[in-house]
Amino acid sequence: VQLQASGGGLVQAGGSLRLSCTAPERTFNARMGWFRQTPGKEREFVAALSWRSGSTYYADSVKGRFTISRDGAKNTLYLQMSSLKPEDTATYYCAGDSKTLGYNPSTTYYSRSASYNYWGQGTQVTVSS
Repeated sequence: VQLQASGGGLVQAGGSLRLSCTAPERTFNARMGWFRQTPGKEREFVAALSWRSGSTYYADSVKGRFTISRDGAKNTLYLQMSSLKPEDTATYYCAGDSKTLGYNPSTTYYSRSASYNYWGQGTQVTVSS
């Protein structure tokens, strides 16, 4: 399954961007999330949600500034980013987890990149100061 991420670009500090991530039709990811990565660093959790319940999870660094959401009809995940800072500059990746779990996963589960089995190609976000 290939996820298609889009919406990145160059924006000034304080500005906004909305990222989109579309999954192919007739695929279902029980959990989806956004991660980001800068050169030389590990991939970092940004936000995630449960597709069925809509429960959301955020990294402390983006709480209050970013909002994750989904559109079931379009099979699309979004990340609305506001009050952007230069330190938000990174390549952003969307991820999907199609595994059926017999329990409600913890916040830690959502924040681990190893929990996801499908990834998008990445979209670059650059925030200038």
